[in-house]
Amino acid sequence: MARFEVNGKSVQGVDLLRRRYWASRLDSWPFLALYALWLLLAVPALDFTDALIVLAALSAAHILAFLFTAWSVDFRAFVGYSKVKDIHAANACKVTPAKFSGSKEIVPLHIRRNVASSSAAGENEEIYFDFRKQRFIYSAEKDNFLKLRYPTKEPISNYAKGTGFGTEAKINTAVDKWGRNIFEYPQPTFQKLMKEQIMEPFFVFQVFCVALWCLDEYWYYSLFTLFMLFLFESTMAKNRLKTLTELRRVKVDNQIVLTYRCGKWVKIPGTELLPGDIVSIGRSTSGEDRSVPADMLLLAGSAIVNEAILTGESTPQWKVSIAGRGPEEMLSIKRDKNHILFGGTKILQHTADKGLEDPTRSRYKLLLSCSLIITSVIPPELPMELSIAVNTSLIALARRGIFCTEPFRIPFAGKVDICCFDKTGTLTSDDMEFQGIVTLEDDDELISDANKLPLRTQEVLSSCHALVFVDNKLVGDPLEKAAIKGIDWIYTSDEKAMSKKPGGQPVQIVHRFHFASHLKRMSVVVRIQEKFYAFIKGAPETIQERLVDLPAAYVETYKKFTRQGSRVLALAYKLLPEMPVSEARSLERDQVESDLTFSGFAVFNCPIRSDSGAVLQELGQSSHDLVMITGDQALTACHVASQVHISSKPVLILTRMKTGGFEWVSPDETDRAPYSAAEVAGLSESHDLCINGDCFEMLQSTEAVLQVIPYVKVFARVAPEQKELVLTTFKSVGRVTLMCGDGTNDVGALKQAHVGIALLNAEPVQKADSKSKAENKSGKLKKQKPANEASSQVTPAANSSAKASSSRPLTAAERQREKLQKMLDEMNDESDGRSAPIVKLGDASMASPFTAKHASVAPTLDIIRQGRSTLVTTLQMFKILGLNCLATAYVLSVMYLDGVKLGDVQATISGVFTAAFFLFISHARPLQTLSAERPHPNIFCAYVLLSILGQFAMHIFFLITAVNEASKHMPEECIEPDSDFHPNLVNTVSYMVNMMIQVATFAVNYMGHPFNQSISENKPFKYALYGAVAFFTVITSDMFRDLNDYMKLEPLPEGMRGKLMLWAMLMFCGCYGWERLLRWAFPGKMPSWEKRQKQAVANLEKKHD
Repeated sequence: MARFEVNGKSVQGVDLLRRRYWASRLDSWPFLALYALWLLLAVPALDFTDALIVLAALSAAHILAFLFTAWSVDFRAFVGYSKVKDIHAANACKVTPAKFSGSKEIVPLHIRRNVASSSAAGENEEIYFDFRKQRFIYSAEKDNFLKLRYPTKEPISNYAKGTGFGTEAKINTAVDKWGRNIFEYPQPTFQKLMKEQIMEPFFVFQVFCVALWCLDEYWYYSLFTLFMLFLFESTMAKNRLKTLTELRRVKVDNQIVLTYRCGKWVKIPGTELLPGDIVSIGRSTSGEDRSVPADMLLLAGSAIVNEAILTGESTPQWKVSIAGRGPEEMLSIKRDKNHILFGGTKILQHTADKGLEDPTRSRYKLLLSCSLIITSVIPPELPMELSIAVNTSLIALARRGIFCTEPFRIPFAGKVDICCFDKTGTLTSDDMEFQGIVTLEDDDELISDANKLPLRTQEVLSSCHALVFVDNKLVGDPLEKAAIKGIDWIYTSDEKAMSKKPGGQPVQIVHRFHFASHLKRMSVVVRIQEKFYAFIKGAPETIQERLVDLPAAYVETYKKFTRQGSRVLALAYKLLPEMPVSEARSLERDQVESDLTFSGFAVFNCPIRSDSGAVLQELGQSSHDLVMITGDQALTACHVASQVHISSKPVLILTRMKTGGFEWVSPDETDRAPYSAAEVAGLSESHDLCINGDCFEMLQSTEAVLQVIPYVKVFARVAPEQKELVLTTFKSVGRVTLMCGDGTNDVGALKQAHVGIALLNAEPVQKADSKSKAENKSGKLKKQKPANEASSQVTPAANSSAKASSSRPLTAAERQREKLQKMLDEMNDESDGRSAPIVKLGDASMASPFTAKHASVAPTLDIIRQGRSTLVTTLQMFKILGLNCLATAYVLSVMYLDGVKLGDVQATISGVFTAAFFLFISHARPLQTLSAERPHPNIFCAYVLLSILGQFAMHIFFLITAVNEASKHMPEECIEPDSDFHPNLVNTVSYMVNMMIQVATFAVNYMGHPFNQSISENKPFKYALYGAVAFFTVITSDMFRDLNDYMKLEPLPEGMRGKLMLWAMLMFCGCYGWERLLRWAFPGKMPSWEKRQKQAVANLEKKHD
């Protein structure tokens, strides 16, 4: 077959192609035939000039055909390839990516024959292609291309029994199959980048225009324009080269790892690792940062890992081995993240398995891991071309601590119509406040006094956690730290919890079962004196199913506190039988977490960030829909949503009934409504809707996703993949989405959103004020204190002692601090504000195109503000270019026939003014307050079309009237259109009028309020306008005759000067009034997505009919 429907996550379909020989290409032989016909027919029949014109037309068409092969993949496939049905006859394929996954590409098709195989011919060959660093292999059995399968979904026992590669033959086979563990960024040369820049359609069009001006002997103007074009493009190419060079440095450094191959431990580079290798890896003994060279599954030991570069979440993650997992369980990358070390992350601390220490390698303190090379850590590529407006926004965002790895996303921020937010750590603070415990022994009152709490409850709360010590500092979930502090206990580095009060027994943690999002609980096996206990905590609805005796007020109590916005965790325990420690460590999780005794509800308050309400209120008032997507409980989420202006109407929560169906229930359970997918749209008009994660399976099975999700305001208890589904659903109905989150579970949604913003826990960048400006001017600007330095709590005494002991050798921690300070100093020195900032390692999360070093959602306002400014600036540039081109086209066509031409100097001065105007309007700053009015999302709309046509009509009327008036003062003579330029009154008037039209076009179409600074506030542009008006007033009034002579301008008759100035004023007033009328008649509105949503639902129903 000629086409394969792959229908994968990254590839939609594959077309088989065969490359044509150069002579049979459709951009070769047809033109060769035309050139031959020109030589045989046109040259003898036409005069030399006409024959050259025909040749030029043929050459232009040939060049255009060649360029289209670079601009269009489909055209390149049509011209240079032929479709084939036999896969063995193909040597290339056109790959169509899945929706929202980029553009088409043509890639080579490889056929590799296995010489060592003695089987049938159909089985000893491998047909494959590589697409975006992923390999797809042809399966004869399924007659389709399948993604190369890595060993990532095997039973746990397969990994536990792994022995690595035993022979060199197996190693060579694996290398052929999977390749090297490396993602190489090709380092392009300046010449290659410049070639890409100058082959862009707009640049080609500009060069074509310059060539036409050259043919008309406008040498100064043409050379000036050409110089500006190449200067701008070479600057862009240089910036791209600088960024790509920096990008090559943002990669996992090659390091030597100890690998078990051929029955012995050998040292190999990390780039030579293969799936299935057994390796030892750990933190460097020298204290230097070492990145994990590939995704690895922990077979033994444990590790504390910093995954901030991958997820944007600064809290270190605890990774444990697969010991204790059922041998028949299947590995899942999403579910078993706590067993996996991800490539590119950094190991902060590790603990070797006692039974696996090798005395010959004790100095390494290494972990035994199984390498699973699944994905490469790839920062997103920067776009191919940068505009001035986007460049300006990049600089403005970087100054506010917001870094962008995909600048082409900035205009999308101006189109955003729905903003999605995570709750915990994003809208609310990371600093949890422990409120107390509800034991349900006598009543449902909250006990805040730790002295009144049952001892067993204190023991559960103090030991059932995943806190760890890193460099003698306790790190982990803020909720767990708040709990230990709230009950006045302490936790030590030897994994013991004990009360600060004397006489208590310590709780020794023996084994942990870490929190899993799909289980919604965690547990520990502990030893108190000589007895073993299982302590469990988790979501109340999850623990409820595992209790032996359920208290009568259990459900009512936890719902009471969640309605108040509190976070509630259920605590439980059970006594385990006597056993050795080794047996306690090998208990099955289900055995530990069943038949539990209720111990109480731990109630936490997660305070809403001080600015969350104000930020979301401004977003709502500026024509944005607001949505919350959280893993927290529905009642808590709805309460917070009402506090931050996400929900303003009565709330209904979609709940599963005991009978198995679903119904809408209010938080206080007083209002109920039957569930029907068809009625959700109507219900959303009077209520704000909330759905739980357990409803997604029902929506997908009934194919009601498109009917329900677009109308929901709050998504609660959602898993990471469900967050991703929410964003893709919004996109499929035409919404332009923004997602703001801070955690690992937000990664999929951040990548799917048009504008994804990852928040890092850091101090917000201070706004520049008058004091800082004054310091800048005096050259005494002090460097800001880095956030990490502020959090290290170094006292003045410690600083002084450090200085006093500077002569001693530095410790590893001090070396690391110096290294970090040096990096920060280099960044401060490089940010001169004149060029787009380069994103460095650690500046941006790989999960998201935008990373904000703020513990606040305020960066969403900054990004949308800059996005709207960029969008508006781009729109006004298109309008101005359109009007200028129309006026120029009229001058060069109709009026040219009457002998009206421009001088070379005149055209050059005109180009200088135009370049200055474009530069200054692109540097307009956005207003601080977002307006309810939205910018027009594209240039193809009634407002833009009517504006251009109306203004152009006035321009032409002014131009024709002025030229006709000038013609009355001209002698009766015949001016040949093709004659050289000679100064005369008509030429002078047409030039003056044309330049007045250009100045008026910039002034009228400048879009200031409510998005950007007005003309009076944009001082460089204002002064440029004043300068242009003054300049043309001078040349019109003929004040300096030498200047007019230099510009080859004839003196105007006395009466005509006044008329010209009056007509120019009337033209400006008419255009200004027309533009303001259209802005009033066609304001930017919230895009209507309901029609597209209904169309998507109808298409889905039609597909299944």
